[in-house]
Amino acid sequence: MRLGSLWVHLLLIMASLLVAFPLLVAFIFSTQTPAEIFRYPPKFWIGSALWDNYARVWTEFNLGLYMKNSAIVAVAVTVGKTAISFLAALALVYFRMPLKGAVFWFILLTLMMPTEIMIVALFELVSGIGWANSYAALIVPFLASATGTFLFRQQFRQIPRSLVDAALIDGVGPLRFAWSVLLPMSMNTVAAMAVIEFVYMWNQYLWPLVIIREGERQVVQVGLRMLTSGQDATNWGLVMAGAVVALLPALVVFLLLQEQLGRGFALSEEKG
Repeated sequence: MRLGSLWVHLLLIMASLLVAFPLLVAFIFSTQTPAEIFRYPPKFWIGSALWDNYARVWTEFNLGLYMKNSAIVAVAVTVGKTAISFLAALALVYFRMPLKGAVFWFILLTLMMPTEIMIVALFELVSGIGWANSYAALIVPFLASATGTFLFRQQFRQIPRSLVDAALIDGVGPLRFAWSVLLPMSMNTVAAMAVIEFVYMWNQYLWPLVIIREGERQVVQVGLRMLTSGQDATNWGLVMAGAVVALLPALVVFLLLQEQLGRGFALSEEKG
């Protein structure tokens, strides 16, 4: 039994190293000069340009500005999506309305329509109302979420009906019930939504590239692309430094909320 457990741990360690290997290589290259990166045999160790590479991508290539823009957009969309999804699920579960089931299935069908297939129509719409080159163009089109509505709906359906009946007897209104009862019982789902939406918005590339033309409003993923196109000869040490720095906010959010993320997707014992 102990031998089997040892093999399991060895396999897990090897799998972890395999997954982490690209990130480790990126970090090592981010500390090296071009000569050190392309030397033979390669040197997989900290290079001599650690502080210089990170300082240059932060100041010379405006990565700090791009990260600030991405943070504003990601936080705004995360908060807005979570609130709208919460209220939509509240209506679908606790309010009576005609064709409620059909409405829910229509919401789920929107999951089959990625932004990429609507990008031309969305560009014309956003440009037509004068939102190009603004935070509104990066935030408003992403505020609705079928995934979030589905997660909150499933969470609400697991809450005992007796709580709803008790709230009705006490004369508690829908918004008070949502704030005082549903929200505290749904914090794991809220955390799961926060992780999903923050990482999703942090990694946005195509839509910001299309709709934003001013560098002052551009996001970090497009900023990373500028690292390769804004140099006469690509310095891969700078590119890797930018990639490592851009990774950190999403990684921190995931590490802080990973336990709640797992609980948010866990199925209860009553749900088979």
